[in-house]
Amino acid sequence: MATLEQPVKPVLQAKAVLAANGRIVIPAAIREALGFKPGEILVMAVHDGELRVESFDKRLARIQDEILQWIGPERSLSDELIAERRAEARREQEESDREREAMTERMKKAG
Repeated sequence: MATLEQPVKPVLQAKAVLAANGRIVIPAAIREALGFKPGEILVMAVHDGELRVESFDKRLARIQDEILQWIGPERSLSDELIAERRAEARREQEESDREREAMTERMKKAG
């Protein structure tokens, strides 16, 4: 029986001290491994008692990828929204036109 050997990814670990004001410094090796840059917005979340940190841009890209997998690449939500809004604007315009015509008719009958 043959076995497949999978390479083991090395785990990058470091210690940090929580300052009295709640600040921590992310060690350079971890910042580099995650691609964090000075001034970049980071998003933090707690999952099962663990703090997870990722860049806002990477989280946004991940969420966009998840949505794309759910709705499919052939579908454009923005195009659908624009089409729906245009249809709604047409309906509103038609309703406004009908109301204006009705008011004009009432004014003709009254005058």
